[in-house]
Amino acid sequence: MKLCIAEKPSVAKDLATILGAKVRHDGYFEGNGYLVSWTFGHLCTLKEPQDYKEHWKYWKIEDLPIIPENFGIKIKNNQGIQKQFELISKLVAKASEVINCGDAGQEGELIQRWVLLKAKCAVPVKRLWISSLTEEAIKEGFKKLQDASKYDNLFAAGNSRAIGDWILGINGTRLYTKKFGKNKTTLSVGRVQTPTLAMIVKRHHEIAQFTVEYFWELRTIYRETEFTCQINRLYTKKRAEEGIEYLKGKPFKIISYEQKEGKEGFFFFAEDCRGTNGGKGSKRFFFFAAV
Repeated sequence: MKLCIAEKPSVAKDLATILGAKVRHDGYFEGNGYLVSWTFGHLCTLKEPQDYKEHWKYWKIEDLPIIPENFGIKIKNNQGIQKQFELISKLVAKASEVINCGDAGQEGELIQRWVLLKAKCAVPVKRLWISSLTEEAIKEGFKKLQDASKYDNLFAAGNSRAIGDWILGINGTRLYTKKFGKNKTTLSVGRVQTPTLAMIVKRHHEIAQFTVEYFWELRTIYRETEFTCQINRLYTKKRAEEGIEYLKGKPFKIISYEQKEGKEGFFFFAEDCRGTNGGKGSKRFFFFAAV
């Protein structure tokens, strides 16, 4: 039996239909020499600090930085996830070959590899690499299955990124919380969220410190169309008048133009007013938008 592991139940269903695995079981499909199961995204996660050392459970600055000698993974503490992982482990144990059908990308590779590592997969593993779920794309992908080792570097990159995120998140969050958090406030630090938050704060300051500037523009009407002179802003009326005088003696002609297709939205409202028969009167407003 060949075991296909997809990243989502919906993808597994599509694969099973095309592969002929039409018998539905709890957590997987079976048929035509295939078993097709799925994860729910991340079944596994990196271990928590207390999983390495008991005293790392407590947030103490003197314990920082927390960097385990070897990082480990564990199944998420969720009943549904644990049930699905136990099923996948049993299917892996009786499979002659596993086909990694995770999403084509670093994250998809990481998700599947962690599951296979935790399930102690010892059989050959192939990789289905497709970016479309059309019937043609899936069939073509199964014709061109690659050995999983071809994607070892992709997995290494995803694994390294996850560990880096862990080190930054755990240590940064604990450090800033202990030093600057007040009233038990947690100050979360993360590789993505922290710089994103910094961008938002910067933009907020720019808006708060915005000052109104008045300037003049040079415009003209040509063939019932308004044109604006594309020059640097004119902050004095004198410069604007000088610009007008200069342009008056110059011929105006269109030397190029560009056409673009676009969509324009329109909105309309409908009001439903109902009577008060039986004391159950109501008045409802409906809003519709279309593009």
